[in-house]
Amino acid sequence: MGGITIEDMTAAGALLEGHFKLSSGRHSSRYMQCALYLAEPARAEAAGRQLAARLKSAAAQIVVAPALGGVIIGHEVARALVDVPFFFTERADGEMVLRRGFAIEPGSRVLVVEDVVTTGGSTREVMDVVSRQGGVVVGVAAIVNRSGQENPFAPLPFTALLTVEVPSWAPEACPLCASGVPLAKPGSRPDAIPR
Repeated sequence: MGGITIEDMTAAGALLEGHFKLSSGRHSSRYMQCALYLAEPARAEAAGRQLAARLKSAAAQIVVAPALGGVIIGHEVARALVDVPFFFTERADGEMVLRRGFAIEPGSRVLVVEDVVTTGGSTREVMDVVSRQGGVVVGVAAIVNRSGQENPFAPLPFTALLTVEVPSWAPEACPLCASGVPLAKPGSRPDAIPR
């Protein structure tokens, strides 16, 4: 089954080079701005179909993704699975929650979809929301896995279209900070890059 290459991300303008702060608090020299990759509807549809095909056997009844980064790809995965609704979580008072009338019936099989997995923190927050509602997470999918682990959510099934190893550092150990390189914060949250 196909995937996405670094060259694909670069051609879409989605691979950024510089000095970035991630939501984990860590710093990195590269950032994957998947929103730029997904801005082309045909690419978004193809990526959603590929992820859906890889986790079709999970028999998900709902797809849930975190806003804002996971919304487009989560919707495309749900659409590719056919007759599977799509919900998204968002932050309210700093906590990840379901709003807008979204509710998960107890026992529902849920696939969690992300744009980029680094530490997996945001994904786990979504998984906690699903569990609190009584849902059962049956798999996780992402466009990009930069966690440094083949499956950061084992024993659950996990797939990503692109796996990259990108260095990241604690702020106090960041060589870019030590060199005086300005810190950028692109993304949907003003205090950090979303993934």
